[in-house]
Amino acid sequence: MNGTTDQAHHSDRVWSVADHLDDILAKLQLPAPVSRQLLDAQGCVLAEDLTVPLPLPPFDNSSMDGYAVRAADVAAAIEGSPVTLTVIGDVAAGSGELPTVEPGHAARIMTGAPVPPGADAVVPVEWTDGGTGQGPAATMRAHSHAPQDAGGEVRVHRPAAAGAHVRRAGSDARTGEPALSAGTVLGPTQLGLLAALGLDTVTVHRRPRVVVLSTGSELVQPGEPLGPGQIHDSNSFQLTAAARAAGAIAYRVGAVADDAKTLRATLEDQYARADVLVTSGGVSVGAYDVVKETLAGLGTDEGRVEFRKLAMQPGKPQGFGLIGPDRIPLLALPGNPVSSYVSFELFVRPVIRTLMGHPEVHRRPVPARVTASLGSSPRGKRQFLRGAHDPVAGTVTPVGGTGSHLIKAMAHADALIVIPEDTTEVPADAVVDVLPLGPC
Repeated sequence: MNGTTDQAHHSDRVWSVADHLDDILAKLQLPAPVSRQLLDAQGCVLAEDLTVPLPLPPFDNSSMDGYAVRAADVAAAIEGSPVTLTVIGDVAAGSGELPTVEPGHAARIMTGAPVPPGADAVVPVEWTDGGTGQGPAATMRAHSHAPQDAGGEVRVHRPAAAGAHVRRAGSDARTGEPALSAGTVLGPTQLGLLAALGLDTVTVHRRPRVVVLSTGSELVQPGEPLGPGQIHDSNSFQLTAAARAAGAIAYRVGAVADDAKTLRATLEDQYARADVLVTSGGVSVGAYDVVKETLAGLGTDEGRVEFRKLAMQPGKPQGFGLIGPDRIPLLALPGNPVSSYVSFELFVRPVIRTLMGHPEVHRRPVPARVTASLGSSPRGKRQFLRGAHDPVAGTVTPVGGTGSHLIKAMAHADALIVIPEDTTEVPADAVVDVLPLGPC
């Protein structure tokens, strides 16, 4: 079979959703991990297993404001018969030189301060007279005053067992144990842990840079008046926001007119800042489908840009290839707003998650009972309808119709209802798979 016939045969193929996505993901080249300052690593995925380099906490410290004591000295303390101890000084958080607590002694201590030698328990200030010679009711006021002078006394009205109100060194994490594993998404608490461990940088998979542009001479920037036959460009905003929600660093180029030279120049201008290029519009069979006309066959070997027919609704026409000297993945999506967004969810989002090393590449389908009939579905195509998902009730309610232009309905949906290729009717109360469209 000659090359021309091969190409024609390939163009006649109808791809399944799964085959198209598998082909895309198989051709991605994952970037090397990078070192980032902690706050610059927020939202990134950890690229290495980390162990605990030092115990947390690094020393025994007090969990209460109170008095560091020897448990044996206060074992007999009761309300009617307090134990009186000599206060030898204060221990504040960050203290270096620590007094030694001998029998009959106590050291006033603050929360987080190291437990001094000799002490094995902390008596909360509420259990004492605060060194005032009064009852426990006065202790909160007394404890907010100036530091206790060495040589004063404190009356303890309740016993404290050994270890009481003491955070032991290594009780949170021991040296050498796992801290975080590769594949962990670094959020505020994970970054807090790394800082507590003394790390100022971390090795991560960097967030991919996604450049989004719309095509169409009819598109007008929001805020500008519409002329005859014009519409506002919504896709570039929708897709840029979706890329950011997926974890990417996203740049919106805006609308490009239906002109091959302009489109090619615009794409080339973006090579330097793009890890992924996303276009919308111009991928069907119309006379002005400039993306398809400009990019079809661009590239070499397995990276050549192809425009395909998929067995799905909406989103039948799709384009994919690797372009530019760095073989940047280009995903060409259809131009109708719903088709464009559904295509992003199914194909672009997994690309972003794969490139950033995210453990959750695909949205997880969950079963739900439909609250109303979904009507007929075309045989041989996987259909994606918009829905409002109630995870508590386990139901999904269709939102809007099947039209790929119904952007308002899309804005009121929080899930995609998936109807398989071999299903042609979905009655009310049938159980279907839904893809929740949350941020995770």
